[in-house]
Amino acid sequence: MTTPAEDSTSTPRRSRRRGAPRRRRTGRWILLSLAVLVVAGAGTGYWLYSDLDGNLKGVDIDDAIGKDRPEKLPTSGQNILVLGSDSRAGDNAELKTGKVAGARSDTALVMHIPEGRTEAVAVSIPRDTLVTRPDCTKADGSDVASAERVMFNSIYSQAGPACVVKTVEKMSGVRMDHYMEIDFAGFKGLVDAIGGVTVTVDQDIRDPSSGLDLTAGTHKLDGTESLAFVRTRHGVGDGSDLGRIGLQQEFMMALLSEIKKQDLLGSPTKTYKIADTLTAALTTDSELASLTALADFGRSLNGVDPASMETIMLPVAYDRTDPNRVVPAEPQASTLWKAIRGDQAIPESAKKSPATGGRS
Repeated sequence: MTTPAEDSTSTPRRSRRRGAPRRRRTGRWILLSLAVLVVAGAGTGYWLYSDLDGNLKGVDIDDAIGKDRPEKLPTSGQNILVLGSDSRAGDNAELKTGKVAGARSDTALVMHIPEGRTEAVAVSIPRDTLVTRPDCTKADGSDVASAERVMFNSIYSQAGPACVVKTVEKMSGVRMDHYMEIDFAGFKGLVDAIGGVTVTVDQDIRDPSSGLDLTAGTHKLDGTESLAFVRTRHGVGDGSDLGRIGLQQEFMMALLSEIKKQDLLGSPTKTYKIADTLTAALTTDSELASLTALADFGRSLNGVDPASMETIMLPVAYDRTDPNRVVPAEPQASTLWKAIRGDQAIPESAKKSPATGGRS
């Protein structure tokens, strides 16, 4: 788990310069995009599950941001900002996420679904990235002034989810069509709902911060163990936030494999259980905040295979002033966002990140 020393105000270990995460393109936090499809799949018979509507929470992103947004291009496909939050309130308070109050967007990705919707690309934004936060309005109506060199994952707690959306839109020039957030309590519940996930590790992993203690070999993880697995940073690699992405990728592929093996969408009982878990942990933009809307959106994504989704980390370089932080690498980052705005294939050159030895 994340300890206070690892939160948005901390400094990651400098040793991360020496290492790079493995298999970065296979998928970072595919669970969050998969959640869209699983919940919406359950919604195909939404009249049987009308009680799930009450679980969903909505945020009026359009009202909070106003008209100061990138233009929605007619051929730009669909773009969804997906956040994984680590709120210390409610169910998450029991998940050993540290003693720091409030919440952080511990995981963030921009999911781009091209026109035709047969494939998807997800761009993950490292939480340690320094960005410019624009002027924002919080949910209570108070204003938050713009600021430079702000840690990306601190924006959620400083100004709320709408400000995270606005920040991403400002830095990318990409209009977000939808917003989705799932908390870590929901992540834990999903794994428990499917009976656990089997992973194989090639070395012992012992991380007192997350509570993970695994020997080399194959293990079936329950929800609590899975949460520790994807949040471990000290027990593997160079101990950095970038380094733990490799573990997350491996786990998500194992999760997808388990879901495919069980044919969950073919079992109404299991589908309901998973949908109930996810809707309780899910927050969306107001347009999607009903089971009917999720069902319609899910049906529009029927041609997308989450297992084939390419995930790219936003190209970053170590900040010259603070080498324990990263900044978007240029011209790679601009080339990447331009391709997404134009609904075009992303050039290989735009996937190379100086902070990871040139690998995406």
